[in-house]
Amino acid sequence: MDIVLLLIGFLCTLIGILGSFLPVLPGPPISWVGLLLLYLTKAVPDNWWLLGITLVIALAITIMDYIIPAMGTKKFGGSKAGMIGTVVGLLVAIFLPVLGPFGIIVWPFVGALVGELANKADQKSALKAAFGSFLGFLTGTFMKFVVTVIYLGLFIWKAIEFGPELFTFS
Repeated sequence: MDIVLLLIGFLCTLIGILGSFLPVLPGPPISWVGLLLLYLTKAVPDNWWLLGITLVIALAITIMDYIIPAMGTKKFGGSKAGMIGTVVGLLVAIFLPVLGPFGIIVWPFVGALVGELANKADQKSALKAAFGSFLGFLTGTFMKFVVTVIYLGLFIWKAIEFGPELFTFS
């Protein structure tokens, strides 16, 4: 049973990293579930402090991921159309990888710009607002990515530390 929990937990931490970039997956909470599954094994001793602190961080980052892009958009005079354009641009980058790894940066900005141009007549203010929306998106994505990679690191560290106990068949 421990190996099943270990494998599902590892899969959750990897899906959590993907969730840092995909707006439909809550990356940090999914990665946290991976940590929880590791600690539910018989081999790894309970550490409720670590699980509690990492849960609070995961929930805080998830909530901030909704607030930060809105703040960036508002600060630069953007609209909801710019934020929606950013998400559409991200989906284009994921499903049509035309520009390779640079697409994950270029397409959300293009989407924000198109969204702002559709909402405003002035190109200068649309460009400024698109930049704000894009900056907020990048900030939230970067925070989620860092947290999920740290959770993956914690997972691997504990799995290696308790590896002999995890892989005994008794």
